[in-house]
Amino acid sequence: MRILLVDDEVQLTEPLTRVLTREGYQVEVASDGATGAELARQGGYDLLILDWMLPHQSGLAICQEIRRQGDVTPVLFLTAKDTLDDRVQGLDAGADDYLVKPFELLELLARVRAQLRRSTTPKTPDPETHLHREDLELDRENQLAYRGGRTIELSEKENTLLEYFMRHAGQLLTHSEIYQHLWPTGEKPSSNVLAAQIRLLRRKIEAPGEVPLIHTVYGKGYRFGSGGESSSSSGPD
Repeated sequence: MRILLVDDEVQLTEPLTRVLTREGYQVEVASDGATGAELARQGGYDLLILDWMLPHQSGLAICQEIRRQGDVTPVLFLTAKDTLDDRVQGLDAGADDYLVKPFELLELLARVRAQLRRSTTPKTPDPETHLHREDLELDRENQLAYRGGRTIELSEKENTLLEYFMRHAGQLLTHSEIYQHLWPTGEKPSSNVLAAQIRLLRRKIEAPGEVPLIHTVYGKGYRFGSGGESSSSSGPD
């Protein structure tokens, strides 16, 4: 199994590489964030072990980047950042485990084995269940979206609506088309219900400072994507 170790402390990476190699793992080492990010993007690893504070690019940024790309390879942070807020931030960024330096070698090996038990081959997201548009990812099976390093929980209707938007990115979806998709049978709710549903979804996937993705085309419907037009708006509904 292949492990990518990204850490700029040679006094840690050299002995750790020897130990992991003795355990039967194939270990590649990067001593800065830029190199680590490039190797991580190439993929093929069963586990990423990342230091948080690295030259050029932080381990946190590497983790956020691969998660935005839909890469679900397990990530273990090794870091001196030990506050509760740090741990929460690391896990929210998509890390699977978090070990504070200094650590006991036996504990590290146990955590490595635990993460590697998840899979013996590199994982790739199922395109039928994981959708990617712009900087947004949707895991429709688990009703979760990912953007800007955060995990967004969705209701069933929000999940269905976002999937519909993402599968028709750039297209004008009329009110009637959206109604038919969300409520294919039975009595249709009032137009205010759809507007409220759109508003709730926007609040979740469009954090302050992020590029709006859902645009209102007045009198017609909505368009999904980062490119707005003169007839479109990302207003409240």
